[in-house]
Formats: sequence, structure tokens, C-alpha cells
Amino acid sequence: MKNLFLKPVFLAVSILIVTLFGVAGYHYALGYPAWATMLAGILIGIVLLVLLKILLTWLAPLVKKVPLTFVTTLFGGFLTLYILRMYAFRWPSVLFYGLSFFGFICLVLLTLGLRQIIKKNNAKAGTPLVVLSVVLVVLGFYGFNSLDGDPYEDTSSAEETVDVTYLSEMGIENPATKGNFEVDVFTYGSGTDEKRPEYAEGVKMKTPTVDASLLLPEWKGKKKKWREKYWGFGVDSFPLNARVYMPKGDGPFPMVMMVHGNHSMLDYSDGGYAYLGKVLASRGILGVSVDENFINGHWSGDFMGKEMPTRGWLLLKHLEQWKKWNEDSSSDLAGKVDLDNIILVGHSRGGEAVSIAAAFNTLDRFPDNGNEKFDFGFGIKGVITIAPTDYRYKREISLKDINYLSIQGAYDSDETSFWGMRPYHRLKFSENFEGFKAGLYMNHANHGQFNSTWGRSDFGAPMKWLLNLKPLVKGEEQRQVAKVYVSAFAEAVLKGSKVYQPMFKNVDLVSDWLPKEDYRSQYSDIYKNVLVNFEGDLDVTSSPNGIKLSAENFKFWRETELESRDGGSQQNNALVLGWQYGANASKDSIPIYSIALPDTISDFGMVDTLALSMAMGNISELKTKDKKGKNIEAPKIGFNFSVVLKDSLGNSASVALDKENRLPSTIKTKFTKFKFLDKDMIGKDSEVQLKSCYIPISSFLEKTDSLKLNKLQSIHLVFDKDSLGVVVLDDIGFYKRVERDTIQ
Repeated sequence: MKNLFLKPVFLAVSILIVTLFGVAGYHYALGYPAWATMLAGILIGIVLLVLLKILLTWLAPLVKKVPLTFVTTLFGGFLTLYILRMYAFRWPSVLFYGLSFFGFICLVLLTLGLRQIIKKNNAKAGTPLVVLSVVLVVLGFYGFNSLDGDPYEDTSSAEETVDVTYLSEMGIENPATKGNFEVDVFTYGSGTDEKRPEYAEGVKMKTPTVDASLLLPEWKGKKKKWREKYWGFGVDSFPLNARVYMPKGDGPFPMVMMVHGNHSMLDYSDGGYAYLGKVLASRGILGVSVDENFINGHWSGDFMGKEMPTRGWLLLKHLEQWKKWNEDSSSDLAGKVDLDNIILVGHSRGGEAVSIAAAFNTLDRFPDNGNEKFDFGFGIKGVITIAPTDYRYKREISLKDINYLSIQGAYDSDETSFWGMRPYHRLKFSENFEGFKAGLYMNHANHGQFNSTWGRSDFGAPMKWLLNLKPLVKGEEQRQVAKVYVSAFAEAVLKGSKVYQPMFKNVDLVSDWLPKEDYRSQYSDIYKNVLVNFEGDLDVTSSPNGIKLSAENFKFWRETELESRDGGSQQNNALVLGWQYGANASKDSIPIYSIALPDTISDFGMVDTLALSMAMGNISELKTKDKKGKNIEAPKIGFNFSVVLKDSLGNSASVALDKENRLPSTIKTKFTKFKFLDKDMIGKDSEVQLKSCYIPISSFLEKTDSLKLNKLQSIHLVFDKDSLGVVVLDDIGFYKRVERDTIQ
């Protein structure tokens, strides 16, 4: 035994172990002196080394009896699988090696059985082994695929608790309906594309190349080498390629310019928005889908967001080219486009790129390198982001005085949070800006199906085999939502049609145009006077403008920054209230949240709607078991409460929130086949997504016609409907009465 510990190699390993365990122990903060944790670390290292050394020494004679070919086969197979996982499969270790071991057992049974049947002519012994292996494989595949499905389906279906008058019942046409214009489809581009004939001999109009060297200095190394080998051009000669969906007619037509996001550059993305381009063009709006595939992901490397300025800049260079055609009387496209009436639409990284483009549109120089001059100034009236990123570019873009819409699917396993609401919250309007901003959140919609060519899976194989695809809506249904909302936004922003604006405030008004799903809509414009938004300070008892806040009989009451499902920030603060009381609770014990208005705020005589945003909170924050240990049943759809208005004369009126609103449930998701994978790869099974809710002032006046709005003194949220709950609230205020046409 003595010889075991006196070998030079063992001594060298011992010194290394003692050193590293000592360093680790010294820095392992347990609240004890550092020298003590260092000694403990050294002791643990020595004990482990000695025990493992003795154990392996005792096992060595047994190992020698194992045939060398058996050992080398297993070891070689393991190393091969290890390399496969590192560079191709990238599945979590426990899953990859667990399923590999299961497959190994099945194949051992199969090969042993076949050997008995074929080589030893012993079907009696071999057949059961073959049958068993086949049964295990079938059961394995069945079990693996049976993990698909929506375990939250029963709790996420919206209740039809409120009757609404659909826009269609008011005679308003579905904006996704084909219009009266015939559509001309063509491409423009360099005319020399080596990979894509539609941008080579297939172009109708040839375009010059542009030099993006100052915007994308990361075009170097193997990215440069392999991309230039594939495409035949470099960063100094990017093409201006695009697909055009043009209404047939004289023009000028307003324009919607669309751009894809990051995807394999070998799987071209720009054709995936034809469904939008065609419906827009049929309704008199010129659609353009831009090709930026050459800066998309590739095995040689992803630019990891450093290409984001280039994505946005390229859109502006396309508009610059359209300006040249527009002003060239000899061009077939002369006078075709209204460059003062443009919307940019972006999907995925393209969603972040359109905000960047809108910001760059007003600048004189590139902020990351002033040597790149800008001279754009186009009439970009609106931005639409579809399942966007909002973290790729190192600069945070904050827009002003521009119409904005963002659409997000809850089952998006690529961009797993509604990042499009962060630009929504940062977007500010001037006092006289006649525009709006809106967000739409849809259950069971993923990332890729907004592009008709990306497919049902947000990951490529083999990772896509882990995704839970069964709950997803059909691709056509998901794209129908995009068609309805993109077209309606274009009609409202580019044509000034007000008839579609209510659908952005309340998605329930167009339920008959959309697949039956759970949706959340958020909305704001200058006519919304937000009294309390829970931003800007740490004091939960006050708000700007002298407003006083108070809460009584709640289990907890806090203002907090809302988190995304992965723990990131939604860049929005909200109020969280939790309450719980018994069935026989007295009136004095009912939870009430109060907003006391100062005399300096008295312009409520012209308001017509009370507005607030709400969501269900996390009910697990409450103790939901009774005295016998049984779970107390909580509402699955929303938490209802009363809104009470009081004036200084003592008059009050109370209206239940569900009288005018469909209360939102919590939209929960299961992205992968395994819950533990969701937690590791995605984060939580839900995130707070607010819904804009409204109560007409007329509903209060029906209860108490003597209520004096010009003497309004306080607003009270009285939680007298559900005996327990957790609710998230934000942006409490009023809409001003506006005299304007509703149908144009």
C-alpha cells in the first residue's frame, strides 16, 4: 500500500489536487475564516484522491479480465458520441446519453437475437430478443412523442363572458380580404447573383451595390472567407435585392417594406412574406420584401447582433434606390411610390432592425462610426415588429412620434419573451401626435410560422425533435393573424382609416376574423391620460402630480419591475396586489386599493372611458390551502373586482370589471417535450402579459347619474368578487372624449 502513494506521478497529482482544492476552499464563502475553508478544501481533496486511488487499485484486477476489444469498443463509442453531442446534437447531457444508452440496449438485444437466428440457427432463443428490441423501440418512440401536447389547455381558454359587437357586424371589411387592385409581382437586384436566379437574369430592375464596410467591420476571418466563396461578393458590394408586390395603376402608392430576421443564410427567407405583400398590394399598398440573407447565420459563424445596424441601414438604402426610381422620369417605377407614407415591417432580428432604421432615418451620421454619412429623411410613419429581438444591438433604440405595432406568439421558442413591448414602453408621443402604439400577444403561435418558408419548428434538427409542436396553431392560421393586423395597421396609418383603430385597443372586436385562441392586446395614444403607471420612484403611497395611493387588507402590495420568463427585464413597472379572505368576511375586511386625486387634477369632465391594464399574478404567492390541508380553488380565468368612482359631493358609482371585459387567464406554455428542459432552456412556464381593459363612463352613470366627473375625487379598486387572488395592474387612467369620425 505504501508504494501506492510514493510514485512521482501520484505525488504530482496530489500537489495539484491540494493546491486547487485549497484555492477553491479559500474563496468558498461560507461565513467561516478563509483559512478554515481552505484547510477544509485541502482535506476534502486529499480524502477524495486517496479513496478513489484505493478503489481503482482494487478494481484493476477485475478490469484486466474484461476483453480489450470490449473496452476499446465502448470507450471509442463513448468518445464518438461525446464529439457528436459537442458539435452536432447539442442536446442536454442527461437526455442525450440517457437516450443513447436506451438505444444501445435495444441494439444489443437486436444484434444478439439476429446472431442467434442467423449464425447459430437458434430461432427459439433469438426471436424473443429481436421482438423485445422492436417492442422497446416502438414503446420508446411512442413514449417520446406522447410527451407532446398542451397540459394547460383547460386553463388557458378564454371565457365568453362579455358580448361584444364585432367590427364586421358594423359593416367593416376584414382587412385581410383581397382588395380591388391587380398585383404585379417582380424582383429587383444586382442582376449578377450567383446563387439566386431571381436576382440575376430574373430581375426587372437592376440596382447598384452598396458598401457596408464601415457598418460591419466584423466581416472578416472565416466569416468573410466562406461567405464570399458562397455568395461571390463581400461587405463592400452588398446587393440591393428585393421582391416587389405592386398594385397595377398609376400611383403613387404608400409602401410597406418588409424584412426577415436571422435564419440559415442557405435557406432564403425573403420569399416568406408574399402572403403579406400580395394582400397589401391588392388593397393599393406597395409591398417590398428585402433580401438580407447574406448577413444571416452560417456554419462559419453568426455575427451575434453586431450586424444589426447593417440590417437597418440596408432598408434605408433600398428606400434611397426607390427615391431615385421615383424621380427618374425614364424609369418604369417613376412616381409609383409615396415616400412620405412608409411602414417598415420586421420579423425576428428584422423586428429590431426596423426600429434601428427608423432611428437612423433622422441622423446625419452612423453613431458607431461618424465617417459613414447618412442622408435619408424618408416619411416612415409606422413600424411593425413581429416576434422581434430587442437586445442584439448594443444601443437601446427609443423612438418618438411614430406609429408602432408588435405581434408575438406565446409558443415562440426562439424569442421566448415579448421583447416587442420594450420598444412600446420606450416610445413617446408629443402632445399633438395623432398616432398610436399597440401590442398583440397570441397563444399557441411560434416564431417561424410568421414566415411561410421557415416551417413549424423554431429549431433545426436534431434540436427540433425536442420541441413540443402539437399545441401550435396551423401556419395558415398564424399568418392570418399577421395579415389581419398588418393590413389593418397599414390602412389606419397609411390611409388614415379610423375604422380599424378599435381592434388595436381590444382584440375581442375582431375575434371572428382570427383563429379561436387566447389573445392579449395593449394600446396607448395621446388621448389616454395615465394617472398612475408605477414608474419613477420607490414610494408606493404616491404618484406624480400629487396623487396619493393606499391599500387596505391585502396580503401583499408592491410595485415591481415585470420580468420576462428567463428573468430579464420587460422594462415596465406594475402594481402587484394579493388578497385572501374567508367566505364570511365583513365589509371592513374587503381589500381596497385607492387612488386619491388632488384638486389640481380636475379635467375629468371630458373623459368617456376608464382604462387600466391587468393580468393574473402568481397565485402560489398566497397560502391556498384550507385548515384541512386541501387546496382552495382559485379562479382560472382572471380575478374580478369592482371599480368605484367617487366625487367630492359624496356620490359614487361601482362597476364590475367583467361587465365590460373578458378577464384574462394566465397563458402558460410547454415549449419542449420535457418540463426540466423548459426550465433549463426557456425559463418559467409563463410571464406577465398585460391586457388593456376599459369601462365606459356611461356604465358608471347608469349606476349613479348624479356622479359629477368634473368633481371626481378618487378611484377605488374593490376586490369584492373573488375571495383570493393575485393581480398585476398598470396604466390606470382615462380616455378623453374625442370628436372624430369613426368610419372613413
